[in-house]
Formats: sequence, structure tokens, C-alpha cells
Amino acid sequence: MILQTVVIVIYTISLLLIFMYALAQLNLLFNYLSSKKEEDDSPKFDFSNPDEIPFVTIQLPVYNEMYVMKRLLKNIAKIDYPKDKFEIQVLDDSTDETVETTKAQIEKLQSTGLDIKHITRTDRKGYKAGALKEGLTVAKGEFIAIFDSDFLPKKDWLKLTVPYFKDDSVGVVQTRWGHINRNYSILTKIQAFALDAHFTLEQVGRNSKGHFINFNGTAGVWRKTCIIDAGNWEGDTLTEDLDLSYRAQLKNWKFKYLEDVETPAELPVVISAARSQQFRWNKGGAENFRKMLSRVVKSKNISAKTKIHGLLHLLNSTMFLNVLIVGVLSIPMLYIKNEYAHLRPYFYVMSFFVMSTVIFFVCYWFMYKNIYGSGFKNFIRYIGMFFVFFSIAMGFSLHNSIAVLEGHWGKKSEFVRTPKFNLSKYKDNWKNNKYMKRNISVHVIFEGLLMLYFAFGMYSAFIVGNQGGDFGLFPFHLMLFIGFGYVFFKSLASKV
Repeated sequence: MILQTVVIVIYTISLLLIFMYALAQLNLLFNYLSSKKEEDDSPKFDFSNPDEIPFVTIQLPVYNEMYVMKRLLKNIAKIDYPKDKFEIQVLDDSTDETVETTKAQIEKLQSTGLDIKHITRTDRKGYKAGALKEGLTVAKGEFIAIFDSDFLPKKDWLKLTVPYFKDDSVGVVQTRWGHINRNYSILTKIQAFALDAHFTLEQVGRNSKGHFINFNGTAGVWRKTCIIDAGNWEGDTLTEDLDLSYRAQLKNWKFKYLEDVETPAELPVVISAARSQQFRWNKGGAENFRKMLSRVVKSKNISAKTKIHGLLHLLNSTMFLNVLIVGVLSIPMLYIKNEYAHLRPYFYVMSFFVMSTVIFFVCYWFMYKNIYGSGFKNFIRYIGMFFVFFSIAMGFSLHNSIAVLEGHWGKKSEFVRTPKFNLSKYKDNWKNNKYMKRNISVHVIFEGLLMLYFAFGMYSAFIVGNQGGDFGLFPFHLMLFIGFGYVFFKSLASKV
């Protein structure tokens, strides 16, 4: 009975943590809906008055971006802002031939009168954080706009964001990510689905009530004095953006999130690229939980509710670990349920926690209809998308749980950039992208084994008990089987 007790306790704790996270998401939904009834009366710079237009530095941190560098610079050069009021820093840590091609392109832009500089380093100390920090030492701007290489801000982007800094307490203005290749494949659709939830429900839900949000690493603007006051960029986590965001907000800087300002970008189209991005984000989240836990808890500047939302925010990635635990233990729990009749009341109580899935379903529906519209047909499409998204998200749970555990344990790893593809130019030739990983990770083998494990879980539904089986967990095991199967076969096909 000792083993069964341990399984039941761990399973129950994981279910409770998932339920707590679901309740927090539900609270964010209420915040999101109530924010729609409020008018934005934020003070703004009057750009009709030249004296109120501040100087802005645009930073472009890049590293071996062969396929998107030309597109990036061409797009940034179109920014509509007084030429004497902004500069562009190309923070180039590249180690391949793109250093020379980028230099040549920058020289062409300089000949047009554009204030653009090519800043290179002899080493990648601090990775992206190190590059941003070094650029900041020579930045002329009062405000610092940052774009990753796969982002394509619209011409009026600065005019839509910078005015909000009229309020001296605003340290960051963040915009919503768009997805130029949203419908390219199932993989891009589920990535867009997840990011849309973050950039609507979560960012608005937190920001509207004064809870902590995060600068998303790109498509936002920082007040330079805010960066310095918060301690500047640090490279000791894989998500330097989340790190600096929390340090700034703990110093009482306000963040302004603009849901209505979309900044288009390209999603990873191959699963190896998505895996490396997911690994960095999830490990970085866990690293920041370690780093920020005591600071958030001990802070006297924020409310108890903001602390709770902040800690759950920092534990976002840890939900993958809880999902994996619940999934793996659900099969032995199926046998325990049918072996020990006296535990039936416990299982009746535990069945309540299916409400977590219902809560996620409701929350994400509001996000989905906000983008695609309501109506019966869209709702039916949403049901299918929700099923696919949850299945594949669970299929990533092993990979992401390893990242989370490494982050909590303090294991350091290199900042691995996500390969960029530029589908508009290279279309299906992205398969020849020289930055793609070609080795097969050992994680993939375990994902294949988990696919078989959950196939056994579905089979178990037919053989347990004395009354024709127990199918309560069958849909859950089916989703896990599909999710791990998708990740396994896609990873093999793309030679991860």
C-alpha cells in the first residue's frame, strides 16, 4: 500500500496545482472582460508638437540570421519617425558570413541618411542580454525599442507606442505579437493558439489590474532610465526579458500593454526550432522563479493578490511538469481505482478536477473568438483546435519538463537561438536551412515510448474492472497518445 499511497499523494498534489493555475486563468479572464469596459485615459506625448517627440534608439539583437537579415533591415528602414529623432543599432553577434553581408547592407542604408550603426562583439558574453547591455552604453535614445530578427513592425509603430511614455512612471510599452504564417501548418497553428492566449487573456488580464506582466523580449519599448534603475540586463537566465521585467516592476515601474497594436512575426515552421524555443522559454521561466521567489514574496510594494499572480506567472512553465506527472500516474491510478473499492469516494472527488479543463476551454474560447469571431461554425472549429492544441501541448510535456527541472535545479546551459526561415522568400526551401539541428535528441526516444505507454492506457480502459471496463480516462489518454505521437513522428521526420 505504500507505493499506492505515494502515487495517490503525488497525483493529487499535481491535480491541485493544475486546478489552482486554472482558477488563476479564470480570474485573468474576468479581468480581461472587465478591462474592455474601461476607457484608456493614459496621458500621451503630443506628436504634433516637435518638441514633445523624444529620441528613440531601435536595437536589433541578431546572431547568424542569414535568411531574414535583409528583410529585417529593409523593414526597419521604413519606420515613419523624424530622422533626427531616432537611431538604429544592429547588435550583431554573428560568427558566420552574415557579418559582412549585414555590414554591406548597413552601409547602403547609411548612404541614404539613416542613422544606423553596426555594433559587433568579440565574444557572446551574456548572449542577447550582453548584446543589449553593450548597445545601451552608447545608445543616444531616451527610449529603447527592441525587435528580434523575425519581427516586422509597421511603419507607424513608434508613433503608436512611444506617446505612452508621457507618464513618467511607465517603464515599458509592450505590443501584441502577430503571426504572418499562422496557417502554414498544424505546428504553426498551435503555436499561434498558445501565444494568442498569452497576448490577450494573460497580458491584458494582469496589466489591467496592476499585476506584473513581462516584456516579451521583442516588439516593445523600454525607458532607458528604467533599465538602468532596475539593474540593467543580466545574462544569468535564459529569459533575460522576464528577469528585467520583474526587477523593474519590483522597483514600482509601470508596464503598459497595447493589445490593439500588433507586431507581425514569423513562427518556427519545423519542430526542432519550436523545441529549442520552448526549451529556452520554459527553462528560463523556472530560472526566474528561483531568482525572483524571495524578492516577490518579501516585497512590501505589491499586494498579496499581485504576489500570487506573480508567482503563478513565474511557475507557468512548471505546469508542464504537473501535466506530465498526472499523465504518467493516471494509468496506475486507473488500476488502483478498480483494485481498491474503498477508495471510490476519493475518485469521485478527484473527478471534480476535470473542471480545470473546462476552465481552460472557456478562457481560450474568449481569446479565439476575439481573433476569429463568434458564431456556431467558429465554435465548432474552436472545439477541434482546442483538442489538437491540448493534445500537442501535452506531447511537449516531457521535453518542457526536462527544461523546467534543469531551471529549478540551477543547471546552466547555452542560449540557443531559434532558427529563422523567411517563408515569403524561401517557401519550402527552409528544409535546407543551415542553422537547423540535424541530430536526434534522446528525448525523442522517450516521447515515442510515452506514445506506446498511453496506447496501453487506452487498452487498459477495456480490461480493468468487472463491468465492461472504465473509460473515464480514455479521452485523456487518447490526447496524450496523439500528442506524443505527433511530437515523436514529427521530430523523426525533421531529423531533430
